[in-house]
Amino acid sequence: MDYKKSKAPVNTVTRNVMDLCKDTGNIYESVAIIAKRANQISVQIKEDLSKKLAEFASYNDSLEEVFENREQIEISRYYEKLPKPALLATQEFVDDQVYWRDPQKEQQQQRERETEEF
Repeated sequence: MDYKKSKAPVNTVTRNVMDLCKDTGNIYESVAIIAKRANQISVQIKEDLSKKLAEFASYNDSLEEVFENREQIEISRYYEKLPKPALLATQEFVDDQVYWRDPQKEQQQQRERETEEF
């Protein structure tokens, strides 16, 4: 996914707490969902960056030859300018682009249905 095209702000934005908890009904549950998604995004970005920088890796043990590669610097700058994973995850949550489920609630609803049938 190209995170640069995301509508997420680069800086911190003050948000209405009621907007964050409207889908879950609980602000803590919303924050937990956003945190888990932010961790996923962070891992994905780190893997992408590592793949791109691995192309420039030199396996020379000599510390004397350290040189700068323009392309490597540009790649690093691109990833530095991206919005933080927490901001990306929050924007995805607000835009209803995050899927989540609570297995405990699903089990409870299933038990309630089974009891109603009897």
